[in-house]
Amino acid sequence: MTSDPIWQPLVEELARRQRAGRKAEFWLRDDDAVDPTPALDRLLDLTAEFAVPVTLAVIPAQTDGKLVVRLDEAPHATVAIHGWAHRNHAPEDQKKQELGAHRPRGAVLDELARGLSHVTGLHGARAVPVLVPPWNRIDAGVVSGLGSIGFAALSVFGPPKPASLAVINSNVDIMDWHGTRGCRDHGLLVQAIIAQLQQAFDGGEPVGLLTHHLVHDESAWLFLERLFAVTARTEACAWLPISTLIERSAAGA
Repeated sequence: MTSDPIWQPLVEELARRQRAGRKAEFWLRDDDAVDPTPALDRLLDLTAEFAVPVTLAVIPAQTDGKLVVRLDEAPHATVAIHGWAHRNHAPEDQKKQELGAHRPRGAVLDELARGLSHVTGLHGARAVPVLVPPWNRIDAGVVSGLGSIGFAALSVFGPPKPASLAVINSNVDIMDWHGTRGCRDHGLLVQAIIAQLQQAFDGGEPVGLLTHHLVHDESAWLFLERLFAVTARTEACAWLPISTLIERSAAGA
C-alpha cells in the first residue's frame, strides 16, 4: 500500500482488480525518438528497471544506425514508424499534419513505405509494422492504403475509430501540451488512468500511456517512476508489449 493520497485511488482500484481475478493492462508508447540521448537513456533505464515494454515511435528520415546500437542494449524496446520526417504540410490556419490530404495520397504512401523499409532495415525484428502519425493526425484516405504498403496497425491518440487495419491507440497523455508543456497534474493523471481502467473492465481498451522523453520535465519522470512502482507491487497489473496487442487484433480479440 502507499500513504500518498494522490496514488491511493489507483492502489485501491488495482486491489479491486486483484480480488476479482482481473488484470489491469497497460502499454507504453513514447514518440519522437531519433538518436541516443540522455533522455532516451533515462527512459530505457527506467522501463528496464520495472520490466515495462516500451514502443518507441521513431522518425525514419532522421534516424540511423546510432539508435540501433543503443537499442541493442534494450531488448524490452520495440520500434514503430513515426511518419516520415515529422514535417508539417498543412497551411498555417490548420492543425499540423504530415499525413493529411494536403498532398497526393500516392506521395504520402510512398514516403510511408520508404519509412517502413528504412526502419525495418535498420532494426530488423525489433521493428513492428505500426504507423504512429505525427501529431496523431492522418487522413482517412491514407489510412485505407496502409495495409497495401505493409502496415499491420495504426496508433494515434484517443478512442479507436473503425479502420481497414488494427487500431492500437494511446489514451492517456502525460504531457500538458496546451498549458505548462510540462507534466500534467499527477492527481488528474491518476484519475484518467482509473477512468480508462474502468472502461477496459467493461470491454474497452487497455491503458495506453503516451510519453515524449525529449521534453519531459522532472515531474514527468517522477510520475512514471511512481506509476511503474505502484503497478509493480501487485499481480493485478500487466504491461504488454505492442506485439501482443497486434496479435490480439489479428485474432479478433
